Amino acid sequence: MVEVVGWGSLPASCVTEAREGMVVYTESDQVTEARSTILELLLANHPDDCLTCDKAGRCSLQDFSYRYGIRKGPFLGERKAYPLDQENPFILRDMSKCILCGKCVRVCSEVVGRNVVDFSFRGFATKVATPLNCGLEEAGCVFCGSCVEVCPVGALSEKQMSGRGRSWQVNSVTTTCPYCGVGCQVNLQVKGNRVVGAKSAGTGINGKHLCIKGRFAYGFIHHPERLTRPLIKRNGQFEEVSWEEALHETGSRLREIKELHGSDALAVLASARITNEENYLLGKLARAALGTNNIDHCARL
Repeated sequence: MVEVVGWGSLPASCVTEAREGMVVYTESDQVTEARSTILELLLANHPDDCLTCDKAGRCSLQDFSYRYGIRKGPFLGERKAYPLDQENPFILRDMSKCILCGKCVRVCSEVVGRNVVDFSFRGFATKVATPLNCGLEEAGCVFCGSCVEVCPVGALSEKQMSGRGRSWQVNSVTTTCPYCGVGCQVNLQVKGNRVVGAKSAGTGINGKHLCIKGRFAYGFIHHPERLTRPLIKRNGQFEEVSWEEALHETGSRLREIKELHGSDALAVLASARITNEENYLLGKLARAALGTNNIDHCARL
């Protein structure tokens, strides 16, 4: 809300059209008082569990309360006590902390296009819910996590990050998602040299949005069976070698097969996890260097 000189009310700036000669104050005494009152009304029904909430340190309600000096509001309202919904593997839903801002409803409807959640019931009993209060999976949720990204409080949070670190203990490292060639930007949440979560970087072609793989499927990074060094099988056993030795061995074997059996004995399988430019180079390697047109792509199937 802002104050416009000559107007009797405080309009919302995001839906008020600018006009010739308009004078607008964004931090006047009247605006500050109105914002403080709204915060006090929100806190009247909000749980007092900031000490243990996973969203502490990155909660908009907490940040604005600090900004406007709201310690304890004068309103003592009834508190909601909804059970914690943790039936799905990715998102924790604590509707007792929901402030009914509607961001999750709008992003699911207008951006993702799934319409999985909406406002249900009336009055004080109003809450964001799925149709007939069914589970997210049953409601058709694709678990892109966009609702978690836009939630300003602790009502929605990443299940895999729960209890794994407070916001000030985690460093954010920007990288590119490895799951496809789109090139989405991801902020990996790193604590103690281990990745404990992933969030959208808010930049790049994806903006604030990721798919289920980019946001939640980072467990392979520290998987004990993950290959981190090239291996060559010798005498029936895999041995770790340098990249130079692995590339030399690969080139030698391809050359040997081509000389003994011809180029048609070779085939190349491209990947959807690399960029178009890299796939182009792979095709050029197959046709120009190996001399084969036996090239396929995993996405074709």
